Amino acid sequence: MTIHFAVRMLTAGRLASFALWWLLTIVLGTIFLAGTIREWRHLIYEDGLTIQTNLFGTTYYSLVGLHAFHVTVGLIALATVLAFTLRGDVRKQHAGRVEVLSMYWHFVDVVWVVVFIVVYVIGR
Repeated sequence: MTIHFAVRMLTAGRLASFALWWLLTIVLGTIFLAGTIREWRHLIYEDGLTIQTNLFGTTYYSLVGLHAFHVTVGLIALATVLAFTLRGDVRKQHAGRVEVLSMYWHFVDVVWVVVFIVVYVIGR
C-alpha cells in the first residue's frame, strides 16, 4: 500500500513525499526479507528442516525461496529508483514508469498471499 501512496505523490509532483513513501516501502520489504531469513535459519539449524527432509521442506523452500528472490529483485529495483530520485533524476513525468514497477511489487504481494495460504495454512 505504501508504494501506491508513493506513486500518487509522484503523479502529484510531490517528490519529497514520493521519496519518503518509496523509502518506507523499501524498509518494509527489507524487514519482510529479514524475517524470511530468520525463519529459514530457525527451520534449518533448530528444527532440521531442509529441502531434502520431506515433501513439505521441498515445497516450502521452493515456494518461499522463489518469492524471496522476487522480493530481492524488487528491492534492488526500488532502491535504484530511490537513488535516482535522491540524485534528482526522477520527476513527475516518470510516474508511468514508476507505476510499472509498483505493479511488479503489487504482484509480488499477491503471490505472497497465495504462498502464505499454501505453505502456512494448508501445508501445516
